[in-house]
Amino acid sequence: MSRTAILVDGAFFLARYRKVWGDRDPNDARTVAKTVFGMALEHLKALDRPRESLYRIFFYDCPPLDKRFVRPVSGDSIDFGRTAAAEFRRDLHDQLRRQRKMALRLGRLAERGEWKLKYGALQQLRDGELHSDDLGDEHFEPDMRQTQVDMKIGIDIAALTYKKLVDQIILVAGDADFIPAAKLARYEGIDFILDPMWQGIAPDLHEHIDGLQSVCPRPF
Repeated sequence: MSRTAILVDGAFFLARYRKVWGDRDPNDARTVAKTVFGMALEHLKALDRPRESLYRIFFYDCPPLDKRFVRPVSGDSIDFGRTAAAEFRRDLHDQLRRQRKMALRLGRLAERGEWKLKYGALQQLRDGELHSDDLGDEHFEPDMRQTQVDMKIGIDIAALTYKKLVDQIILVAGDADFIPAAKLARYEGIDFILDPMWQGIAPDLHEHIDGLQSVCPRPF
């Protein structure tokens, strides 16, 4: 039987979720987890494959930040491990583990510093809509980056390919970090499809995939 593996970049999926499913509560972990599974089934339907052809859904993310910081402007202390965002992430990971055919792959968060200016605030400063004297705690966010996630995606693509566990891979992602792994998979005969959830991709990415397919509602 033909087999399809679906790999989901969690950070990308959650960022697009708010834009794509504007009618759903982005803080409802159970609904978000079910949406991941539902999107996988929509991919199979679009490719005219039965549900039984789903090999597994791989969801890549990082545990929430669990550290106390001192805010950059007010000097107040905040425990990020007890924030609503951290609670949501932990609940989401628990809900994903309960989903059938789901494999949760967790990387880790690495610190690059303490705080950085949010992109929106930076744009406002550039446009003159915000002045440096008006900056507050809400204009900053922890300076963190995900590590091991891209490596885990690459390793799983290689393992699925070389062990001949699937003949098709669908990757839900929005950047070009996957290109080396995609090249390997295609070289070995895997049908490699990218789902950017209606986000635009660079024109040269088309030569590294076998198809482009978004099955979620198209945002306007």
